[in-house]
Amino acid sequence: MRRYGVDAGVKLGLWVFLAFLALAAAFSPEGALAAEQQQQGFQSAAPYAILMDYDTGAVLYEKAADEAMVPASMTKLMTLELLFREMAEGRIKPDDEYPISESAWRRGGGPSGGASMFAILNSRVKVSDLIQGIAVQAGNDAAIAVAEGIAGSEGAFSTRMTARAKELGMTHSVFTNATGLPDPDMKTTARDLAILARHLLQTYPEQCKVFSQKEFTWNKIRQTNRNPLLTLDLGADGLMTGNDKDYYGLVGTAVQNGQRLITVINGLKTNKDRSEEARRILNWGFRSFEMKEVFPAGATVGEAKVFGGEPGDVKLSAKGPVRVLVPRNGSERLSGKIIYQGPLRPPVKAGQEVGRLRISRGDIQVLDVPVYADEDASPGKLTKRALDSAMELAIGFIRSKFPKATGS
Repeated sequence: MRRYGVDAGVKLGLWVFLAFLALAAAFSPEGALAAEQQQQGFQSAAPYAILMDYDTGAVLYEKAADEAMVPASMTKLMTLELLFREMAEGRIKPDDEYPISESAWRRGGGPSGGASMFAILNSRVKVSDLIQGIAVQAGNDAAIAVAEGIAGSEGAFSTRMTARAKELGMTHSVFTNATGLPDPDMKTTARDLAILARHLLQTYPEQCKVFSQKEFTWNKIRQTNRNPLLTLDLGADGLMTGNDKDYYGLVGTAVQNGQRLITVINGLKTNKDRSEEARRILNWGFRSFEMKEVFPAGATVGEAKVFGGEPGDVKLSAKGPVRVLVPRNGSERLSGKIIYQGPLRPPVKAGQEVGRLRISRGDIQVLDVPVYADEDASPGKLTKRALDSAMELAIGFIRSKFPKATGS
């Protein structure tokens, strides 16, 4: 089975990619870097940065987004993902209680001198309160209590964190604890944290409301939310800050005029630098981009060949309209193609997911959505299957003789 790259919509004005164009050519690190330098003159002051549109997953800006960095307390978003998942699947309830162990109290509580919920040693705390302790106060004691409550030990929990991260597509992340406390083996990237943030907001919208909570009091100690975006007039409602000495970072999200953006920045020198840069990158994103509809709902976005099938090609469409963010008054052309393992083998059923529609703006891939067959395809007659077999052999021969010319 070969990977096909098929023109994704000449009728609607997309610039045509050559058929069978190699996937690697659609989005390369060199191309992304070149495009980054031309993004309307914007450059982030953060060593690591990414700006993502929540609805489409489109990346509007990136800088060293795939380079390893220290996550610090932003790690706790992964801790909460595992907890939210356990709750969604009915294994944990908000009123369940977890003990505050010696480890949680000494390494994460008041004696540690770090971010803490100030839970009392050997007390039992409701899960709902531990969530607030993590989301509002970035409490290390609360995070350790959750890890121990779910997995029995923080070490076992961190193994689950890394495995879950891989499932979510966070391919560059390794978690060694539930808190983000310093560990040379702990790493993530700006892109991975943006993927995590989008997943949390999509999958657990009710639980994510806790990230906008302005303050939380526990053990008679009132603490305000550490997220500086919540005090700014940005429409911000999350998510988590982190810092390791003079290494300040933030996973933030905000909504303006119905559009939600997600940003991850890291490596700033001070809390003030972090706050100002987060405001700057979000304001730039809201100001500089607008939504364009590429395909209306129900429109055919392309076709896929069916080996020995009747019909020999099936029309493809996405679920709902296909929209992308483009720079206001920008000159970069949109290009698109459909990627699928093909030819398809019958039977093919209407509504079956068969490939991906990928749209790029210049060298940056801005959309990747599944596409589905619009119609059934059944096995064709013997003569049809024989003709398609001969065609496959011919194409295979040409590819073997001219691999660079024919692509992947």
